[in-house]
Amino acid sequence: MSLDKVKTLLELLANSDADEIEVTEGDFSVKVKRNQNVVAEQQYYLAPQAAPAPVQAPAEAAAPAAAAPAEAAAPTGHQVKSPMVGTFYRKPAPGAANFVEVGKTVAKGDVLCIVEAMKMMNQIEADKAGTIAAILVEDGTPIEYDQPLFVIQ
Repeated sequence: MSLDKVKTLLELLANSDADEIEVTEGDFSVKVKRNQNVVAEQQYYLAPQAAPAPVQAPAEAAAPAAAAPAEAAAPTGHQVKSPMVGTFYRKPAPGAANFVEVGKTVAKGDVLCIVEAMKMMNQIEADKAGTIAAILVEDGTPIEYDQPLFVIQ
């Protein structure tokens, strides 16, 4: 293979979206890779934290601290959990309507959401008939294996 052909390969790679080119001619082989010094953007998610305790004035020091308001308890019922790690989507496509809303009646096998894992869109179906009592995950957020997604009553 001549030097001119190698230069042509380099030009082709520079002018294309390809990351590498490999050419074999007879028993001679050339593999050209684009030098990519791109750092992948990392996203960090902060876990929710409790609010700091209120500071009491000295006159109130003898009075007992007010009890923190109890958080709203999650509805009881059957939990539909994620079968995989991925990204949770409530709708089939951007701009489309959500699969389900709180209060909607679902039958066993109805699609509740999509979990994207490794560029694959996996439909999560209701494993029980009933009414959606709660949606426990925000649209577009990362989820873990066995994380509760919905409550069906």
